[in-house]
Amino acid sequence: MLQPLKQLFWQASKTLVWCYGLGLCAEWLVAQEPAMTVRVQVDLSQSMGPLRPIWRYFGADEPNYAYMKDGSKLLGELGELAPGEVFFRAHNLLTSGDGTPALKWGSTGVYHEDANGNPSYDWNILDRIFDTYLERGVRPYVEIGFMPQALSVKPEPYQHEWAPGAPYEKIYTGWAHPPRDHEKWQELVRQWTHHCVERYGAEEVNHWYWETWNEANIPYWQGSRDGFLKLHDYAIAGVREALPTARVGGPDCAGPGGDFMRAFLDHCLTGTNYVTGEIGTPLDFVAFHAKGSPKFVDGHVQMGMANQLRNIRDGFALVASYPELRDTPIIIGESDPEGCAACQGPQLAYRNGTMYSSYTAASFMRKMDLADRYQVRFDGALSWAFEFEGHPQFAGFRSLASGGINKPVLNVFRMFSMMKGQRVQVISDHQVPLDEILEKGIRQQADVAGLASLQDDQVWILLWHYHDDDLPGPVAEIALNLKGLPTDARWLTMDHYRIDHEHSNAWVLWKAMGSPATLSQAQYNALDARDGLEIIEQGVRFEVTPQGASLPCSLPRQGVSLLVVKVPTP
Repeated sequence: MLQPLKQLFWQASKTLVWCYGLGLCAEWLVAQEPAMTVRVQVDLSQSMGPLRPIWRYFGADEPNYAYMKDGSKLLGELGELAPGEVFFRAHNLLTSGDGTPALKWGSTGVYHEDANGNPSYDWNILDRIFDTYLERGVRPYVEIGFMPQALSVKPEPYQHEWAPGAPYEKIYTGWAHPPRDHEKWQELVRQWTHHCVERYGAEEVNHWYWETWNEANIPYWQGSRDGFLKLHDYAIAGVREALPTARVGGPDCAGPGGDFMRAFLDHCLTGTNYVTGEIGTPLDFVAFHAKGSPKFVDGHVQMGMANQLRNIRDGFALVASYPELRDTPIIIGESDPEGCAACQGPQLAYRNGTMYSSYTAASFMRKMDLADRYQVRFDGALSWAFEFEGHPQFAGFRSLASGGINKPVLNVFRMFSMMKGQRVQVISDHQVPLDEILEKGIRQQADVAGLASLQDDQVWILLWHYHDDDLPGPVAEIALNLKGLPTDARWLTMDHYRIDHEHSNAWVLWKAMGSPATLSQAQYNALDARDGLEIIEQGVRFEVTPQGASLPCSLPRQGVSLLVVKVPTP
């Protein structure tokens, strides 16, 4: 009996090694687990108000990538999601330098002084950045920073030489310091805004967001809290002098901001303005940041969605504590699974595959639910993810694309962009409650849930199957019932889009190619043809009964589906 058991074990071991080598091990293991049945009901008669397009904001540390080959391609794909409604925020728009990018670095060389201290301005690189945005349907979310070398109170050393693995503190060099002359700082911002109005027109620039600096409550700002408030007042005075109707706000603090955010809001609402001496500073929107906290546990990535959602909860609660801000738009100016897009490490291995895409789908709905809970006006969550020009393919950065090839996460934003109209009720018997996620994440039962919207005769149903632990799990067999249909509806048709291991996932194809660090033209073409959003069923017809319509769907762990349903009327 022992020998047959040994042979069985040996054959199983060989199978596991074989499937792991092909990147199929998880799928082989899942096939051995029984599927779980999930019941989902979508009720078109239960409106939850307009579906807010909170997804349409993006950003990056490195502004110069925007006009490079892969950067401009990706910007065009972002702009196509919702032309004129997508916004991009970048660090380093006023940083001194010749425009040569590096990790967590960029420059525009906009400000210079002669030997007598007289300023001059060079808009060439800034124009190239903003021209690229606008030509591709993307608008600036303008971050006024960082400090030009000629204005910094500590100009040397100026450019950092940070690389992944180096201490993070090495990045805080001369660009992070206050100005030696606040009036020159104000005039720089005024000149910049005036130049933008002349180049693009006041009507266009009035659509933009303008805010000062980045995360001034941590060492990104090498000054005091009051020093930042002064910096902000002078910057906003410069913007509003050139364009009195510009949309201005902030402070884009790290996390919800706590005492720092309260000091900022109190200053803007009731404090003495450093420039005018009058009460208050214009505040058209409030911005803070929210990050998750993934870990590497027992050989796998374990995401930390709870941390990100708690940041958002606390930020919404803080803003809601000011009655005068009840209708003021809130932008989560960086909203991500973790903090450093250019960092690398085993806990960040979720970035290339479907862990990132399913996390994004599951977390964005919870952001909307938190906004509803605190009754705040939530306008957007900015994904601090773009691309890293000239680095090896799928190098492990947090990005939307790599070497011109889109990652699965970008296809979630394509799904979001298709959804329109009114949000309608979705009930799933495998949806993890919001309060449980806030307390301990999604660590027990997988979250199989959805978001749906209705406009005219079309319904969009976004479904995901997510778990914080990047481990295999059973397929979800979803019994979806669509109710609240028009009484005269007799049948409907469905198109089914999917992101999973096999679909809308160029990364898996790249691994099958042998994970080349650089691509041949044939490899690039093959990946480029497979990196978009894939449809797996089209024009499937379903009967409508008095109980509604039944739309069965199988969804693997970390998968995301979008069902686009049309309801013809006689």
